[in-house]
Amino acid sequence: MALHTLGCKLNYSETSSIAEDFRKRGYEIVDLGEPTDIIVINTCTVTEQADTECRKIIRRGLKAAPDARVVVTGCYAQLKPEEIASFDGVTAVVGTAGKSHIAAHAELYLEATAPIVDVQDLDDDTSFVGSSTAEGDSRSRAFLKLQDGCDYSCSFCTIPLARGPARAMAFPDVIPAIRDLSQQGYTEVVLSGINLGEYHAPTGERFVDVVRTVASEALPLRVRVSSIEPNTLTTAIIDIIASSPVFAKHLHIPLQSGSSEILRKMRRRYQPEHYREIVEYVRHTMSDAGIGIDVIVGFPGETDELFEESYRFLESVPWSYLHVFTYSERVNTPAAAYPGRVPVDVRRARTARLRALSDHRRSQHAASFVGNNVVIVPESYDAATSRWVGWSSEYVRVHMSGPELLVRGAHVAQVVSPLQDHPTEVLATWQGLSAPSHTT
Repeated sequence: MALHTLGCKLNYSETSSIAEDFRKRGYEIVDLGEPTDIIVINTCTVTEQADTECRKIIRRGLKAAPDARVVVTGCYAQLKPEEIASFDGVTAVVGTAGKSHIAAHAELYLEATAPIVDVQDLDDDTSFVGSSTAEGDSRSRAFLKLQDGCDYSCSFCTIPLARGPARAMAFPDVIPAIRDLSQQGYTEVVLSGINLGEYHAPTGERFVDVVRTVASEALPLRVRVSSIEPNTLTTAIIDIIASSPVFAKHLHIPLQSGSSEILRKMRRRYQPEHYREIVEYVRHTMSDAGIGIDVIVGFPGETDELFEESYRFLESVPWSYLHVFTYSERVNTPAAAYPGRVPVDVRRARTARLRALSDHRRSQHAASFVGNNVVIVPESYDAATSRWVGWSSEYVRVHMSGPELLVRGAHVAQVVSPLQDHPTEVLATWQGLSAPSHTT
């Protein structure tokens, strides 16, 4: 059987669990594009392009295996099951709550004579909370899913419909799960969730308790925090991360817009000045930290003046890189009916402008480490350049010249220069294996 994942790291985590379930049942996992009897596609629906990509993957899988049974699951399946069931070649559409049962139902899919639609209520689904996966084929970095679902009502977002209400991994299971990943050989664990900062365990613990407990443990690996909403990122959390040798000095904090008016229309839970205070506090406590920002451009009502307001705000805030998303209308979201639709060509032009700004800042961030030591977790070896590639604690992509056979772990490297062909990445020379605390 073959699997393919679209979308966020949480989807990859869940696909990994699905694959493991198939392996336990005796199935061989092959790459999409090879002959197989079952194809599972785990989908995303954050943007219109994600839906389009799903259709392309279905066609690609069936081209190589025309008799295969195609099972489509994930957020797109949860929101538009009947639409997907009408696609040629689709055998089953399985909603978010049914992901954990796909392997158990494989025989049913193989015998099906008509499309099966299995989409259920999400209120009590905790199937994949606590699941983990590697990034790609890497055995260096794993993503631990602490939280799923979202209770927010952002006017542009379909995630609450696709993922259901917020729910969390049991607090006593967090540290054992991280230690288990360490024993499997991972050197970095990324704490992940749909709305990670709203982690609220059944026993009452919050995300700050997770961070405090992780920092208090003698863990032989690095822990990174994934995207966290600014209204949930407290100074207490930042202080713990800044003072702990276990935590990577990197935070990704979604903004979406630097315009107060657009943030109100988006139903976000903060205003630009509060966001500025958070980011400046991060920079004050961790001067070299990587700080990432999500931005949406072309939201309904975003006039030229409001876009310029957002652009100027971004210029004034000390971040390291942007993830820029071009707004697309999503069915069943309030924003889809808002007046002031921005022309597509204007959206694309604004996207290009912000991405250029991001490239400039990312290059500056990378160049600031020249002459300094960084700790990287090597993820892959490029035989053509005789270099290892990985991420520093501060989220700089590092190409490290060093021995082809490295002991698994975090390694110290001295940054020599930015790469000539990729100035947002750096070239470094291997200095040695880091101590378990991952300090330089």
